[in-house]
Amino acid sequence: MKDSRLIKPLLNEEYPVISHGLGVYLYDTDGNIYLDGSSGAVTASIGHGVTEIIDAINEQAKKVSFVYRSQFTSVPAEQLAQKLSSISESVSYYSFLVNSGSEATETALKIAIQYWQEIGINTKKKILSRKMSYHGITMGALSMSGHYHRRARFSSLLEEYPTVSPAYCYRCPFNETYPNCQLKCASELEHAILKMGEEHIAAFIIEPIVGAAGAAITPPPGYYEEIRRICDKYNILLISDEVMTGMGRTGKMLALEHWNTVADIVCLGKGLSAGYTPLAAVLVQEKVIEPIQKGSNVIMSGHTLSCNPQSAAVALAVIEYIEKKQLLKQAEESGEYLRSELLVLQSKHPLIGDIRGKGLLLGLEFVSTLEKLPFDSKWEITNLIISKAKHQGLLVYPASAGENGIQGDAIIIAPPLTITKDEINELISKLNTALEDVEKILRLKGVLL
Repeated sequence: MKDSRLIKPLLNEEYPVISHGLGVYLYDTDGNIYLDGSSGAVTASIGHGVTEIIDAINEQAKKVSFVYRSQFTSVPAEQLAQKLSSISESVSYYSFLVNSGSEATETALKIAIQYWQEIGINTKKKILSRKMSYHGITMGALSMSGHYHRRARFSSLLEEYPTVSPAYCYRCPFNETYPNCQLKCASELEHAILKMGEEHIAAFIIEPIVGAAGAAITPPPGYYEEIRRICDKYNILLISDEVMTGMGRTGKMLALEHWNTVADIVCLGKGLSAGYTPLAAVLVQEKVIEPIQKGSNVIMSGHTLSCNPQSAAVALAVIEYIEKKQLLKQAEESGEYLRSELLVLQSKHPLIGDIRGKGLLLGLEFVSTLEKLPFDSKWEITNLIISKAKHQGLLVYPASAGENGIQGDAIIIAPPLTITKDEINELISKLNTALEDVEKILRLKGVLL
């Protein structure tokens, strides 16, 4: 749009103007069609233009869209909290509804610290996290994040929370191979706790599968079971950031279920409302809520639009749609098929170094040689692949990779859970052409043999 006053991700970039969406497709005003291979920012998990969700939006808007949580509660908010209370088969949760994933993780940080204060332990004020991680863009959430490129500009204002290595088997920080490694990446948490002192640590926050900071880095069996054991041993809360992984994305409602592990606090977002409205949530176990109820009786956090009935009604409709359409099963089955097709693609394209993830959250890491060497950052391989894919009518999501996530190229492929086999085949065909185009360019420049 000419003379735009909208601040966009790249200020001088011209972006296509979206017209509408339907299923896994988006349409712009120039008549171009895009297969949404990343659900936007891994958000539009049930696809675009779903009638049941649009009806729920309209029905609630006819009643009331906003009330202030300090003055009223509402039926949709209460029903959503009830629904989320049983999202895990093992424990029951209370819900704090907010507007974004960043707000959710920052609220989780505050609840964790407040919990210890309420039981009389005022020294537990720090949150441990991993070096390759991303928990949001607000200052508290960014302090917990190990995403180098997003931290860099604000580093002087941030806490140095990220201290533990990720469970990055493709580039093991200990130069080991599973299972001979004996899960040193998990043991490192214990070393960090002993070095810092358990009396100072309120919680350890993790993404069950690392998203933007690691392109679906997925730990091996036993990893989170050991993390849970260590947290329990040293009296530290476990926060699971499921903003990207939650609500069926990996084939489970919560990705941590793949490791038979339960967190004390869970953060949800993105797929909770499937992009139909801004909404996120913090789920808190009763054992964490109880001392706050008996103490100050207030969680020191909140936002103007927190808990609004319009967004809550949308989330309820999204969850009902996921259950009705059996999208957990579909995510698992479609994810297996997508992975198998990506493996075929890997055999054709030498720059695909690794394929990882679960369900319909899959990451591709790109390398310049068989020795796993990353490309020089000056070639901007990730941006080149995204651009060529978009030219083919395929949307994919950028991610960091490489040692410490500083120099490496990767993308995330995470289409809506509703994607069909034929649509996956189309996705693969478009990606294949995009990679062929990229490889031609790199060979001409002498970057790829």
